Amino acid sequence: MSPFTLSDVGVYNLEKPSHHPNTGIGFFNHMLDQITSHAQVGISITVTKTENDDDLSDMNRYRDYPDQSDILSLVGSRLGKELSTLLPPTTVNGNDKTTNSRFCCPLDEALVECRLSLPPSRTTSSSSGTLQSFSLAPYGNHPPSTGRTSIGHLRTNAIPSFFSSLAEASGMDIALTKTRGDNGHHVVESAFKAFSRALRNLIDGVDTSSTAEFAGVRSVWYGGAASTTIPPLMNDLRRGDVKRSTKETDIAVKICLKPGGGARVSTGVPLLDDAISVIAEAADVTMDCDCRGDLHIDDHHTSEDVAIAIGQCLDRALGTKAGLNRMWSHVATVGTSTVEVVMDLSNRPCLTQNLTFSESVEVLDGMSIEMVYHFFESIVMNGRMTVHIVQRGGASVEEGSDDEKKQKVKDTIEAAAMAFGRCLKFCMAVDPRRGGATASSKGTLSK
Repeated sequence: MSPFTLSDVGVYNLEKPSHHPNTGIGFFNHMLDQITSHAQVGISITVTKTENDDDLSDMNRYRDYPDQSDILSLVGSRLGKELSTLLPPTTVNGNDKTTNSRFCCPLDEALVECRLSLPPSRTTSSSSGTLQSFSLAPYGNHPPSTGRTSIGHLRTNAIPSFFSSLAEASGMDIALTKTRGDNGHHVVESAFKAFSRALRNLIDGVDTSSTAEFAGVRSVWYGGAASTTIPPLMNDLRRGDVKRSTKETDIAVKICLKPGGGARVSTGVPLLDDAISVIAEAADVTMDCDCRGDLHIDDHHTSEDVAIAIGQCLDRALGTKAGLNRMWSHVATVGTSTVEVVMDLSNRPCLTQNLTFSESVEVLDGMSIEMVYHFFESIVMNGRMTVHIVQRGGASVEEGSDDEKKQKVKDTIEAAAMAFGRCLKFCMAVDPRRGGATASSKGTLSK
């Protein structure tokens, strides 16, 4: 029998909790707050010793408890039971169905994928899910042999017990997989945020696959809103424009975060024009981009300065980012090239990517291939985003004729641009259920 007792337990769909979690482990409290912020499900819960008069003002009163799994299992089981009442039915009109949700959360030093599944056998009265996989270790890169054993006062070996108990009690099958991660704190935070976002989409019945239709997702958000009144700073006429003139380039970029206007791009570098146009079209924004650069020297200044201007323009158009969905991921395939982009409009600029191109292709359609990396980095850094670009499988970049290798390079760049733009479309969308609030446990984004 557990020596702990739970009280003040509350799970509030699309509402703030009555009070913040108080589990006696400060970092665990912070992770539960991610569910409130990113799943839009308010979580309140207090843990006390059954036979003790604990000091509840001590947020780390159980720092020295020998097996923190006791606490995390108890909390996971109770929250799983409460969350099960919010989950959609798996039988519709007498037909069984499996409901799935997937989300990846990008932090500047971590990327974790969460997959949730509700099998057809699940019912709200009798549910049993499983933690199908959990591969977050090592938690960071130091100590090199083990990663971190504790983050704050939360021991990392206890974390699986929370998700395992939550899965069992809720009826959800859960899988958590670390794609990248050099910082233990961010690995765990990315896992909880990915779970929270996947949970919100599961509750909403939103399709998070690569074929997700924006109109369908947005209709869920607006249909569930208490009010469809959107503050002026968040309306669909958000705009930004940048003029940048140096001895190397003369650039004018205008972006309106309103669909229908198309993309008019002229930089003098055909491959650069194509990449920018694909991003604008996939993001469904109106864009004018004109550059007169010193192409008699090289494409470097044009490629870099245009990307800087686009990033700055997006940052201005997005404003405070309050009320926005903020995070999304998208997979795009062009030819044999498959690329996933995971984006967070975080105000914490960081790009991590693994794009690979044939070594025999140095310049293509006027653009140095090395500038492709710099192009995406300049947009991300000046747009103040956190972005992971993950190239998936596909044929070897070095197979085939010279023309085939060049086509693979084009396909990879187009797939990356398409996934980038599609991510941006979902990230910058207004979720009116947030009521203009920032999607962050801090209540604001970094300035």
